[in-house]
Amino acid sequence: MARKIVHSDDAPKAIGPYSQAVQVDSGKMTFLSGQIPLNPKTMQMVEGDVVDQSEQVMKNLEAVLKAAGLDFSHVVRCTIFLTDLGDFAKVNEVYGRYFTGAPPARATVQVAALPRGSKVEIDAIAVS
Repeated sequence: MARKIVHSDDAPKAIGPYSQAVQVDSGKMTFLSGQIPLNPKTMQMVEGDVVDQSEQVMKNLEAVLKAAGLDFSHVVRCTIFLTDLGDFAKVNEVYGRYFTGAPPARATVQVAALPRGSKVEIDAIAVS
């Protein structure tokens, strides 16, 4: 997969683990549905705060990527949905640990509510 990080000094620098843009030449695109912090064995919400929930969300995304024969290095775009934008820094720290190389492009938005009372949901697009 040809994956190129695009950066312009004429636009604001990334203020977290994301890139201004990610350009791909071709390949198979995989669209990951938004994941909330459900334990896949029990289908119950994980106990704990937004950090615990974010860890489970990232593990769930990792499992779906693995099932598609991919990993986080293939992700080119994510959207993070938060019920409280005040949790941004905590979620950002967890999220950043999963993208050890050049991070994908990303948007983060605050929403009124998420399924099952989740505090965080993340979706992704990956290219192989």
